[in-house]
Amino acid sequence: MSHTNIPQPLFDTLEHLQEQAHDVQFWRYLDSAYCLDDIVMAARFLQAYKGSQGTFNAYRREVERFLHWAVLIAEKNLSQLGREDIEAFIEFCQKPPKNWIGTSKPARFILKDGQRIPNPAWRPFVATVSKAAHRRGQTPDIKTFELSQASLNDLFAILSSFYQYLVQEEHARANPFALVRQKSRFIRKIQGASKIRRLSELQWQYIVENTRKLAETSPAEHERTLFILSALYAMYLRISELTASPRWAPQMNHFTRDGDGNWWFTTVGKGNKERKIAVSEAMLEALKRWRKYLGYSPLPSPADYTPLVPKNRGRGPITSTNQIRILVQYAFDAAIEQLHHDNLSEEAETLYEATVHWLRHTGISDDVKTRPREHVRDDAGHSSSAITDKYIDIELRERHESARKKRIVDDEFI
Repeated sequence: MSHTNIPQPLFDTLEHLQEQAHDVQFWRYLDSAYCLDDIVMAARFLQAYKGSQGTFNAYRREVERFLHWAVLIAEKNLSQLGREDIEAFIEFCQKPPKNWIGTSKPARFILKDGQRIPNPAWRPFVATVSKAAHRRGQTPDIKTFELSQASLNDLFAILSSFYQYLVQEEHARANPFALVRQKSRFIRKIQGASKIRRLSELQWQYIVENTRKLAETSPAEHERTLFILSALYAMYLRISELTASPRWAPQMNHFTRDGDGNWWFTTVGKGNKERKIAVSEAMLEALKRWRKYLGYSPLPSPADYTPLVPKNRGRGPITSTNQIRILVQYAFDAAIEQLHHDNLSEEAETLYEATVHWLRHTGISDDVKTRPREHVRDDAGHSSSAITDKYIDIELRERHESARKKRIVDDEFI
């Protein structure tokens, strides 16, 4: 086969995946070269990640690319691939053929005549541009596609885990990803801690103050946004932890008071892990303000099952992470406009790149300066203190301060 073969999507959304895994006829649209046993094994492997939408999406993306490459490029099934094949696959991913690259993320499957069929617009790889570039009118270009170091790390971790599963299920004899001798050829080592993408103190102040002013003049539109900003920052929540899903729906009574009078918030995060977060006095005041706007008592009772973040129209909780992104982006845009107005253009320009997840990073980074890292670790849901340590930037500040006055040449020689 050749690079001219354009792959079609293999795996649908979580709600349809189980049906696929038990009905091989679903893949009748595929070329006969595809090994249905490989695809079914992959579908069953992916089902194990139904606890987290983000994790499932990442695993589906990598496994799907790999299966397409194995059939269309290497012309082998999963049990036939060795170390040299894996190295060839990685090189392929770093520079895939242009007809494998898209510039948008359309739905993988579409409904036609009551049947779910593969979307011909779907591609395994997607070229993107930064938020700031998009605002300047720049559009994605498949010619500039580049696989990031983070994506390469994901590729190794996910597909190695996939092969471990195949070995356990006796569908493969060995894990060829574990046999790649020189991963450093592909994965660049970074000296020191990687930079945490976060807001500056001034940017965060502008975002909060502007949103408060908006909420005072138009509470119906902006009180909810103000509460969302507070929860994402003060409790380090991920966007998925504020939206309702089949596995978890945040409610008012997930705020609880213990025997000592301390308030805690219970959530379910990555890996379907439940955790309790210590609620600060400031966060408690933000909750009271939000509940007052909704017409509720100042604090929830254990019997208060109302949604924590309800829809503005209709009943029930917000279920779309995209809706929260839109609300937060509006707050960012208002702050950007005010920063420009106050002649703080440099702060405004860097805020163009900010995403919702930066609020979690900012909250952790600010707290780890004053709170015990173990406390921050547990509230953030980090699996180890090593992850929390990445947010400690005091050493970087001191390092830069010691370098600030370095000279290139003595003044007397100039």
